Amino acid sequence: MSKSAMPLERLTGESKPTGAEARPLAMLVSEAAKAVAPLWSISAFIARHPWMGLEEQTFADAADRLQQAHGIDLYPPMAVFHAAMAKGEIDLVFVERRLQRWLDNKPLPVRRQEAERMCRALLWNETVPNEALRLPELAELAHAAAWRPAAVRTAGAALHGVSQRLDQQTVKWCKLFYGSNTAPWALPHRELGFYGAWRRLIAADPALSKEERKRFADWPHDGEEALRQALMKLGVQEEETAAYLEAHLLALPGWAGMVVWQSRRTGDELRGLIDYLAVRLSLEWTLVAPYLPLEREDHADIGAALSLLAAWLHWGGMTLEDWRNLSGKEQRARLAFIDRFWRIDRCHLWLEAWEDTYEAKLKEAVLAHQPMDETKKAAAQLLFCIDVRSEPFRRHLEAAGPFETYGCAGFFGLPIQTRALDSDDAHPSCPAIVAPQHEINETAALEAARPYRRRRDAFRFVGQTFKKIKQHMLAGLLLPEMSGPWLGLHTFARSAAPAWAGRVVRQAEAAAEHKPKTDLSLHRHGKDESSGLPIGFTTEEQVQYVKQLLVNIGLTSSFAPLVVVCGHESETANNPYASALDCGACGGAAGAFNARVFAALANLPEVRAGLAAEGINIPDETVFVAAEHITTVDEVRWLDVPPLPAAAEAAFRQLKQALGEASRRANAERMAKLPHVGQTPRDPVAEAQRRAVDWSEIRPEWGLARNAAFLIGRRKLTKGKDLNGRVFLHSYDWREDPTGEALAGIIAGPATVGQWINLQYYASTVAPHYYGSGDKTTQTVTGGIGVMQGNGSDLLAGLPWQSVAASDRELFHAPLRLLVIIEAPSYYIEQLLDRNEEFRRKVQNGWLRLASIDPDSGAWVNWEAGRLASRQKR
Repeated sequence: MSKSAMPLERLTGESKPTGAEARPLAMLVSEAAKAVAPLWSISAFIARHPWMGLEEQTFADAADRLQQAHGIDLYPPMAVFHAAMAKGEIDLVFVERRLQRWLDNKPLPVRRQEAERMCRALLWNETVPNEALRLPELAELAHAAAWRPAAVRTAGAALHGVSQRLDQQTVKWCKLFYGSNTAPWALPHRELGFYGAWRRLIAADPALSKEERKRFADWPHDGEEALRQALMKLGVQEEETAAYLEAHLLALPGWAGMVVWQSRRTGDELRGLIDYLAVRLSLEWTLVAPYLPLEREDHADIGAALSLLAAWLHWGGMTLEDWRNLSGKEQRARLAFIDRFWRIDRCHLWLEAWEDTYEAKLKEAVLAHQPMDETKKAAAQLLFCIDVRSEPFRRHLEAAGPFETYGCAGFFGLPIQTRALDSDDAHPSCPAIVAPQHEINETAALEAARPYRRRRDAFRFVGQTFKKIKQHMLAGLLLPEMSGPWLGLHTFARSAAPAWAGRVVRQAEAAAEHKPKTDLSLHRHGKDESSGLPIGFTTEEQVQYVKQLLVNIGLTSSFAPLVVVCGHESETANNPYASALDCGACGGAAGAFNARVFAALANLPEVRAGLAAEGINIPDETVFVAAEHITTVDEVRWLDVPPLPAAAEAAFRQLKQALGEASRRANAERMAKLPHVGQTPRDPVAEAQRRAVDWSEIRPEWGLARNAAFLIGRRKLTKGKDLNGRVFLHSYDWREDPTGEALAGIIAGPATVGQWINLQYYASTVAPHYYGSGDKTTQTVTGGIGVMQGNGSDLLAGLPWQSVAASDRELFHAPLRLLVIIEAPSYYIEQLLDRNEEFRRKVQNGWLRLASIDPDSGAWVNWEAGRLASRQKR
């Protein structure tokens, strides 16, 4: 099949340099904050793109910056690439192709042949042989040629032990201020903000010496002025200020991210960051004051130059005399060339070859011809979330009967915040990049709700009493004697018979929390006092939200008698990261509420009439039903089933029968991928259910691990094809989208969320010590907002090691950047890139990869920055 390619350059305007000297402090803080990303509370833990502020740079340049300045690696170690190659996941043909293209496009300081010889050697070697490092006069020559200046170091990092004390102090004050407001002893002066409260209390902090506390006697009471004064006293040069502040933010990126998130909620992100930095740098100054002024470290990195010079002499065919004959400029150019290649570019080439290999296999699977029976009318149509865990279940369900499935974002296009029955809090049930526009409340008739409220209040009374006794200084001493036997029996049961005990606990919780039949506030009536959002929708809004989703997924005609709107959630026990396994499109909550709202809207007569006026005719006998896909056990549970006409009732019975077989097959497929299961269990459904309720289970499911691609197109491209649970599947029919508006919405919303998920898993895999959260078994939930290792670590921002690795030495997740594939003509893609500057930048700078499938010719088109991928017939 012929291939074509489209360059991005002609769609891109030239970037204009920005920046000025003597910039305001607030601007420098804002610049430094690009290196950190907001961190949501653990109760709403959702995927976050750790480098969203760095997308103006290429992926490789951002990796270079973070590696040099902060020692953070954005690429897997070479051992991971070698393991992938051994498993057949990296084709060496692509390694060679990427190397040649890199050499073609990079300015080389030496002849092409010489550069290629060096790069080939560096591709496969981690270190220079010891004999090359022992050459005479090597150290002298390396010292003379050293070129790379040392990175900006904070004053605390330059003194032994100070950095650790500074981190401990910062963590302590962050826990006190940003922790849950329900703590029995609240931090005084919280109304003054973080810096204001800290400034009032620091003079009494026993963790500081008397001399250290005295230094704050005349310290400013304004955070920005304190930060400015701390920078001055620490001797930070103006041109280094942004880098210095960035180093402090990246010292504890989890707490810095929490500050960003909490400050955004109050509407003043910059003030929160200034307060955080003012506290941290004020503490740094008082800890290092006796040692000021510190000697500046302006010397170059001699160690790096030594290894690089040895590499040139060992693999480059040069002698010491040849090196001496080079000018200083030539020597530095050669060292800089292989330094960047060895640290960054070779890893980037390996990563691209890994991604190319996966893309080639996916392309072969997607474009493989498969005769389809298009004549059989679907008995039911099901709308699933694009979540990669839906792909295996959809495949098995479609194989079990005459059913059609569609993929869309799990919030079903509803920008809402939801308030459960009698709840004091509303939850944004839409992606983090979408601001809620409406509030939907759950209500119930008084008589029906009364027994539920009695049960709920009784359980709350017991729980609150237990908590108050535990926190009381004297009564807490009696609590172990009173509760020990019962809690001990509970612990023994859940440890010795986890499946049985877990089911009993779940059944008891379900009985206590069982709600009466509730109604949803679908129709506009007033505003919520706290948020100011309108409650419910106008009729026009109802019609437009339903229309928008149906058009986006290409379901505008040929409706089945039964349409199931299927949200999803995960059920696990003893898991602080439970929300990370729920629906990211619903803000880290289950998708049940959104499914109920959308199904109810689509059943309203006035909405159907409005849709008919827009050209979408839903038959009277078609009924929308709300359900939920439980990903841990691959089971569909019904939420709201209205009265069904005969055809819908028959389809409902047929679907329920097929769901059992689909669940068994999906669980069998999933169990085979989990470690320590062994062969597929005799009853995979029972094994999945056991893992869901076992409180000692560290890996009840893999979540979204191994996600690698996001396909936007018709289901016929992938129906019946095993994509191994690695692809987000968003339904889209370009023929229903003449303006490209629906595609633009998918890219701006679901595809962006998919990229965040992808990079969350990527970061937690390649730098687990920095962007992950370590071993799940040793984590501590702190302040109700996050997890730590122990009681004084950074707030851990990423996924546990068990979410991305099968063991200490074997990865499960393949750290690949997301491949977005769009089924649409090339001019649709051109239009998209031209109109969406943010998406174009992501593609052009390598933060995701883009391909398209021409719906007429079937040609697979790669869209790359710089030049087009070579077109080889396979």
